Amino acid sequence: MTESEPPHDPYVALRGAGFRWYILSLLTMTIATEVQGIVVAWQVYSHTHDPLSLGLIGLAEALPFIGMALFAGHVADRMDRRWLALGALLALLACSVSLLAITLHPWITAGARVWPIYLVIVASGFARSFLRPASSALSAELVHRSHYANAATWRSSTWQLAAVLGPAVGGMLYGFTGPAMAYVADAALMVVAIVTMASVRRTPAPIAPAEGSVAASLATGIRFVWREPVLLGALTLDLFSVLFGGAVALLPVFASEILHAGPQGLGVLRAAPAVGAVLMSLYLSHRPPIERTGRVLLGAVTAFGLCMIGFALSRDFWLSLGLLAAGGMADNVSVVIRSTLLQLLTPPGMLGRVSAVNSIFIGSSNEIGAFESGVAARLLGTVNSVVFGGIMTLSVVAIMAWRVPRLRQLGKLQAAR
Repeated sequence: MTESEPPHDPYVALRGAGFRWYILSLLTMTIATEVQGIVVAWQVYSHTHDPLSLGLIGLAEALPFIGMALFAGHVADRMDRRWLALGALLALLACSVSLLAITLHPWITAGARVWPIYLVIVASGFARSFLRPASSALSAELVHRSHYANAATWRSSTWQLAAVLGPAVGGMLYGFTGPAMAYVADAALMVVAIVTMASVRRTPAPIAPAEGSVAASLATGIRFVWREPVLLGALTLDLFSVLFGGAVALLPVFASEILHAGPQGLGVLRAAPAVGAVLMSLYLSHRPPIERTGRVLLGAVTAFGLCMIGFALSRDFWLSLGLLAAGGMADNVSVVIRSTLLQLLTPPGMLGRVSAVNSIFIGSSNEIGAFESGVAARLLGTVNSVVFGGIMTLSVVAIMAWRVPRLRQLGKLQAAR
């Protein structure tokens, strides 16, 4: 550290009241979403016993998400981002209440029908398409540019902490009380997320001037990402690693038929990647910025792919748990680097649109990846499909290291002075 550099403060982003309220809203919203996700997955699989039905859950959310994401990013750059996030959260609350009503309706439960659940998931996809760019852009209004990396680390650790608590709570509630009580908890947490988001106070970013038609505005965001090779490379790397490398969508199959762990075990398995990610986030927040960022990013995604292959081949519950946690640690490094790059390289007036492009690359890849996993499991078998995905992840790392040398050579991330 030189004399001109201040000592590293791991809590600098949290010292702002607006960011603390934002983090609390993110925490409760994500717990609610994770509770809902695990209950929906187990509920659908218990009715169908078909891994493809789990993939269809992801597809039902991804298609409306992708379809609206760019327009949602345009809207996020044209109106108050906090109000847009609040509207999306209210829509997600309505989805939670709808799932509770479906579960309690005897016509649904007696007939083991799952299509109404898919309809609610479609609606949540539309709501999430507006929440993602609004929330991501809003966070940049709450901290100074020099603190973006620290804020990204705390956002990631908060999301991952919620991803630990949510599956555990959802699995336990489903296993011991049934799906209805889990959906009650889901709705209650979403109410807290709305109240805390409404408590965020900050100076809004100036509304960007209109750039012609909506189509022209959307094209501007796409062109910006396309002309930033480092950002495009990082997004592409995450897109394909999540698309091919994730095993989360098939965890109900592993928990039920391979590891014989039941819904409680499913909750623990779903939480394991987030446990690893939380530990890594705490480590990253307490250390100075990464020096050789590009090499660390490529190494982290490589480690993630290897962990997924190991998980697929494991038949021991505790070994599987450890491999999922290690994969979560590696994935978190990638998340923090990508989030910091996005906010440092993007002008404030374009954050909504660029965040929307990021959402298409990353957010939807989780759901499309879930569909890919379901289809691959139907064609190749559950274990072989996850091994294949891990191998594809390693292949993507090699291609990106070769084709985008600037990403490989990326050094320390710093805000422009």
